[in-house]
Amino acid sequence: MITIEHVRKVFPLQGSEFVALGDVDLELADNEFVTVVGPSGCGKTTLMNILAGLETPTSGRALVDGEPVTGPGPERGVIFQQYALFPWLTVRKNVEFGLRTAGVPRARRREIADRFIALVGLERFADALPKTLSGGMKQRVAIARAYAVGPSILLMDEPFGAVDAMTRVRLQEQLLTTWSQEKRTVVFVTHDVDEAVFLANRVIVMAADPGRVSEIIEVDLPYPRTEEIRLSAPFATLRNRVWSAVHRHEAPVR
Repeated sequence: MITIEHVRKVFPLQGSEFVALGDVDLELADNEFVTVVGPSGCGKTTLMNILAGLETPTSGRALVDGEPVTGPGPERGVIFQQYALFPWLTVRKNVEFGLRTAGVPRARRREIADRFIALVGLERFADALPKTLSGGMKQRVAIARAYAVGPSILLMDEPFGAVDAMTRVRLQEQLLTTWSQEKRTVVFVTHDVDEAVFLANRVIVMAADPGRVSEIIEVDLPYPRTEEIRLSAPFATLRNRVWSAVHRHEAPVR
């Protein structure tokens, strides 16, 4: 589904240059849930932006189903840490927005929106404005909106970074429930090692200076992922392995 071939990204920096990504190669399978973790400055968000078509690589290329990514596309839904909801639209109208832009008839828009609002557990709030919702609820609206337009890929950049710890755990569980029912290829960027292990089929560990893939760790824990799994010895072993990989490749402070 997703292929990254020799991707390099260089940014100008005060008369010199900063190599955000250096020769990244990666393949992600259809319907795989992959998390990307690594120290600050390792290029996680830059890689995500290249996959989303928001950044162009300096060299190399990203492909979806064999076609080069040259810009944003409807097959790729993007969810950021900021909720990016329209404050003047209700939950339902926010979820319908992409469908309306695509010319989907009104009755069909409502049917699709209500389905995904129910999937993220917000049926009671379909007619509410975003200002009345908690941060976690707003992010669930963003997830429903992304799913509603039917992308084959979801790109998620620190989507739960702005919520408290308990809400974050509930959102992780809700996301996996939604993914189990509506399979998509998911690329999920996070700084949280526990989150990376809890969600993923595979954890991509990146190193900094320059940004690169340093290790790929298979997560052989069964789905559905439960609190029992989160507290288990196999989970702890995987978490420690990922944490050691991140720490080992962290760039020195300058």
